[in-house]
Formats: sequence, C-alpha cells, structure tokens
Amino acid sequence: MKLGIIIDPDRHGFETAAKYGLSFIEICHNVGRDPDALLDELPSIKTLCAETGIGIGSVGRWGTLKFEDDGAVIEEELKASRALIDAASDLGSRVFNTGVNYAGRLTKYENIVRTMDYLDGLMRYAEPKGVKIAVYNCRWNNYIVSPAEWEIFHGHLGGLGLKYDASHCINDGSGDYLGEMRDWGGRFTHVHIKGTVNIGGQHIDDPPAGIDQIDWGAFMGILYRHGYDGCLSIEPHSGTWSGRLAEPGIAFTVQYMSKFIL
Repeated sequence: MKLGIIIDPDRHGFETAAKYGLSFIEICHNVGRDPDALLDELPSIKTLCAETGIGIGSVGRWGTLKFEDDGAVIEEELKASRALIDAASDLGSRVFNTGVNYAGRLTKYENIVRTMDYLDGLMRYAEPKGVKIAVYNCRWNNYIVSPAEWEIFHGHLGGLGLKYDASHCINDGSGDYLGEMRDWGGRFTHVHIKGTVNIGGQHIDDPPAGIDQIDWGAFMGILYRHGYDGCLSIEPHSGTWSGRLAEPGIAFTVQYMSKFIL
C-alpha cells in the first residue's frame, strides 16, 4: 500500500507531499471547478511529478449532478467526467472517483436503470485508457453509499470499483464500517484516511487518524485480509486542524499510519 494526500497539484502541494515522504497526490476537481482548468495544468503537473518522483494516485470529482430531476443526463457534466478520465490517464492515475445523484422525479427502478447505464458508459470510456471507475461512499450528490446499493451496482457491474471512507459510514450511516469492509473490501479501489469523532449521532470533528474513534489497526488488518494494495489517501478535512495545526496534523497522520504499512 502507498500513502499519499489530497492536496492541490501545484508546487506547494508537491513540496508538502515530498516533505512528509508521501508517494502520491490525489486530485479532487470538484463541483464548480472547470475541467479545462485542470487540463491546462497537465504539463506543469507532469513536470512536478518528474521533479519530485511523486505520482498521481487518483483523480476525482465530488458533488456534481449527473442527472436532472427528471432523469435527463446533464451532458456538460458527462463531458467533464470524460475530460477528467482523460486527465487521469495522461497523468498515469489508474482511478477516477465519482458519484451519481438520485433523480427525484423517477422511480427507484428508473433511477437504477439510468445509473447503471451511466456508470457502464463511463467504464467503457475509461477502460481502454487504463482507468478504473470507482464510486465514492460519500453522500454528496450520490446515493450509492451502502451495501444495499453496492449489491445492485457492484453486483452487476463487475469492473466497478469502490472508493471507501469509514468516516462516512460512521457519520451518516449505520456505523458498522468494519462490517462493510469485511464484506466489500475486495472491491475497494481507493481508500481515504480521515479520522472522525461522532458522539450520540452528532458529528464533532474530523481530527487526524489516530486521535479519533476509528479502529485503524482493525481497518488496516481487513485491508490486508482482502489483499488491498492500492492508495491510502490522507484527507485533511477538519476546521480545527487548519491554520497553524494543518501541517502538524499531516505530520501526525503520516507517522501514525506509516506503522501499518509493511
């Protein structure tokens, strides 16, 4: 397994990753950001990769709507996803992370059919480019977030990957993240490392891994049990651990998680 971080793919981002001995940067080009902006940056990103020896672990797009409420495909966003898949391929990233929203005016069956077709189309587009599509378990304009949906979509689409983050299960779901990992870890394509503290159903904070409530030893043990050999991507996500605490938080996470990587 390799340890990396979600950070802007500019010189500061690469220098930060290099400073802490990380292997890769994850690019999250989320809702509201023009894909063309990333495409314009590809030459400079590739130069920074070559200079630092740091790769691109994945490219992703969170929070965008893929369907209108009536189920119509948003062609501009489909074009954006394809452009980012192209970018991932050009940068040597093997994973593109995405989600699919629920169209409110369609029935559940209609949503499943539309989503299945949409993901199948992305997979067909990405496969010859050496990129695997992974659906994130975050609920940000995405409804494929738990075993009930995974049994449908991952059960039918054999090549569909799963981007996993235990904090989403704890904060928004059943909290049985170890059970989810036990049953579905074999489909994990990309993994986020983000601590969380949730008390009485209330989200408190997302501190660095190791000073939160996730059992990271068991977490890593299950990944090893499934033979996971992909990226572990640190996600700095806490308002508390920002400013003067930002880099100490990164340093703590790197030191803590590194002891599990054999």
